[in-house]
Parts: sequence; C-alpha cells; structure tokens
Amino acid sequence: MSEHRPDEQQVIRRDKLAELRRQGVDPYPVGFRPTHRSDQLHATYPELEPGSSTGLEVSVAGRLVGLRDMGKLAFGVLQDAGGRIQLFVDRSGLDDLYDEFVALDLGDVVGVSGEVITTRKGELSVRVGDFQLQAKALHPMPEKYHGLVDTETRYRQRYLDLIANEDSRRVFDIRTGVVRSLRATFEERGFVEVETPMLQIQPGGAIAKPFVTHHNALDLDMYLRIAPELYLKRLVVGGMDKVFELNRNFRNEGLSPRHNPEFTMLESYEAYADYEDVMELVEEAISQAALATVNTTSVMYQGRDMNLAPPYARIDYVGSVAEALKEDISIETDAERLRNIVRALGLEIPDGGTGKLFESLFEELVEPKLWDPVFVVDMPTEISPLARAHRSRPGLAERFELFMAGREIANAFTELNDPAEQRARFEMQAAARASGDDEAHPIDEDYLLALEYGMPPTGGLGIGVDRLIMVLADVASIRDVILFPHLRPEGARHEMSNEEAD
Repeated sequence: MSEHRPDEQQVIRRDKLAELRRQGVDPYPVGFRPTHRSDQLHATYPELEPGSSTGLEVSVAGRLVGLRDMGKLAFGVLQDAGGRIQLFVDRSGLDDLYDEFVALDLGDVVGVSGEVITTRKGELSVRVGDFQLQAKALHPMPEKYHGLVDTETRYRQRYLDLIANEDSRRVFDIRTGVVRSLRATFEERGFVEVETPMLQIQPGGAIAKPFVTHHNALDLDMYLRIAPELYLKRLVVGGMDKVFELNRNFRNEGLSPRHNPEFTMLESYEAYADYEDVMELVEEAISQAALATVNTTSVMYQGRDMNLAPPYARIDYVGSVAEALKEDISIETDAERLRNIVRALGLEIPDGGTGKLFESLFEELVEPKLWDPVFVVDMPTEISPLARAHRSRPGLAERFELFMAGREIANAFTELNDPAEQRARFEMQAAARASGDDEAHPIDEDYLLALEYGMPPTGGLGIGVDRLIMVLADVASIRDVILFPHLRPEGARHEMSNEEAD
C-alpha cells in the first residue's frame, strides 16, 4: 500500500468501508471467538516438519500486519496479543473469498479459521478456510520496515506504538510481570493489600508539592495524594499489622526521564519490624521480580552489567559525602563550614541546616555514581520528618534509600511512633513552610491523634515501581514504562527543556 500517500490511503479505505456497507456487510461485527493465540500455536508445534498438516482446526484473530498476493496464493501475517502467525491463503481453498481476503488493508482486524500447517519452507501457518473482517482500519499502519520511531507520537498514540514496536510490547509485558511478582512477594509474607484515599483533605506522607482540586458539594479544596503513608500507618494503629498498597501517587513537579507527575508506588508497613527487616524484604522483592520477568538477577542496563542478587551493599549517607569530599565532616559539623563547601562547588545554598546541606552534597557527589543496588543508610533527621531518630547516632534517622543506576528506587525507615516527637517534627516542617518551602510537610492533627492511641514499632517502605521496571526493561526514560505518560498538549510541541532531557 506504500504507493499511496497517507491521505490517499484514508480515502481508499473509507471507500472500501462504504462499499462493504452497500453490500450489507457489517465491517464491525461481533460474535467471533478465537480458540487459540499465536504463541500457543508456536509452543504446541515448535519443530513441525516442512509441509506438514496437523489436522488441528483453530480460530485466531488479530491485526493483519503483512500481506503478499501471488495470484493463486497469498501470505498474510496476523498479529495478536501473543505475537505473530502466518496465514496461508490458497485460492482453490477459498474460491470467491480469496479476492475479498487480498482486498483487505494492512491494519484491518480479522478473524480466521483453518488448519494449522507448515509451508514447504517450514513456516508454521494457519491455512485459511474462512475469515471475517472484525474491524476496518481507516488509517494506514506505521511504515512496515522502520516501525514507529517518532518519540512523541509513540507516547501520544501508544496504540500505534504497541502495534508497530515489538520492544514496546516487551516492556509492558515486563511491567505486568513486575507488578504481579511484587504482589506475590508481599502476600506470601502475610501482608494484606488495601486501598486508601486518592483525594485527601490534607496532603502528607512525603515532601512534595500536591495537585489541588475542589469538591463542589462540600465546597472544599482537596488534594491528590502525594503518598498513602499516613493512612496506611493509621491502619497499623488499628491492628492491621502488615499492610501494603500498590497504586498511584501524584506530585505537582517537573517532567523528566525520571519523573512523571502520576506514578506507581508500592508502600508497605509491618508492625514490630525496623529498617533492618525492611532491607531484607526489599532484597527479596526486587530479586524475585527480576527472576519472574527476565529470568536472571544479572541484568544489563544501558550497556552496563548490574547484579540484583542479594545481599546488597550498604554505605553511610553522611560518610559517603565525607569520603567523596575527602573532608573530615559529620552531622555535627558546623553548618557554615558546610555552606562554604556547597558554595565552593557552585551549588545553590539550600534553606535549612546541616541535613539539607548534606542532602545537596549527596545528590551532587554521591548519588550519580551509585550503580549496583546499594542501601544508603542513616540519613539526617532534618530531611526525614516521619522516621524514628537513630538509636545510637544523634542527628540521624533510621532511614535508608536504595539506589540503582544513579537513581533512588526505594525509601524506607523505622517509623516514628512517638506522638510528641512527631508533633515537634511537624512543627519544624511548618516553620520551613512559613519561610517559603511549599513542599514542607504540614501538621496533620488527625494523624497525631491516631499516634496518641499507640502505634507499635513499625518498618515502612516505598518502592518506585516505574523506576524498578526501567531497570528490568533496560529503558532510559520513565515515559517508556508508563502506557500513557503525561505530555504537553499536542498543539504545544516544543524542543525538550533541559529538565525533560536530563
């Protein structure tokens, strides 16, 4: 069909549609029932001799993505959810239906019935005995040999991307497998999956800027949740000792290859556990997800080997900064000295104390160099408002982040369950908010009330599911693992900003 321009193709296809209707043929019928998928047929007959007939009559359905008419014989390629299967079309076997078959357009959805055979060249095929058009495609498919390569079109028209690009289908098969594996790991450990509100009166559970909406009936501003944390911990107070949620979070922040404003998180909370227990849980969950989806814990990511097999290395958060700087500094170091170091590196001086300064230095000097899975442990209390103070290291919290390929994959801590201390932390965050930090955590009085009823010692965890999938699928952009990533309106096509390109 490539001799026609796309607009001519559309005219031809619409004319064919009109002709079918004039003939009384429904171009969008219902009632066809496939009996097999292409992958099932390939699995059943992996090494059938050339020229064989199986005697097995099947019905298959999918999109016609290839068609060669040789006069008395035609060969089609049918693509379904399991892959592709060849269609063998013999004029002598179809009579008048042969001309109707070869008049189909690439992209048409068809249902085919016939015997499973191999051709003389050994290609597993369905010999077409009957067929029915299931849906007429009015637009041509992406060019046969080059596929759909325009990145923005791939994201905006994901259906075309999935039709044209086998690798995109591979990525989303991995995504499905990762989600399934994570659920299985937590359920096998006795966790109960729950759902908590997406719309919240007060955002909390993370340091991030929320999306604001309005409830008309209540005449009340509400927020899309930035994290489910505080609601999940209320459930622990209520006696649900092991809970997890695998669902969406929303953060009103920039777009980049690592950030989408709507993203998938798994959060879990386990009573009578601490961050040491959570590290072991993370190792199991991630290694099992790798085995379930790519059959190995030794993966290749962006041209570099990565080992996902436990145990994972551990490094000290503050100590890693000191080592990178070759400086004798600690969490007790004078803040002004740290500001001078930050200033000398040409970095923006953050508002706050030593915790914020260490955060700035860590993100610049350490984070980008972390490749194989590593737990970065014992983070400053100042940047950990919901984590328990470390039992033996003043100024630090029992918190870790898991890094892979220079990016954070998981965040966890021994939860702060002292209501008085939690109120003091919230008040510190409120002071930061009053000073202009609109991402600082607000005071949540209802959560503080829940803590006053007593929350057992608890280990909490958040896993960035999209970022984990990026590693296992070996893709560089988060947009490639989200079926419908957020984009600017189509009329506002533009060169990517530096933030989006990084």
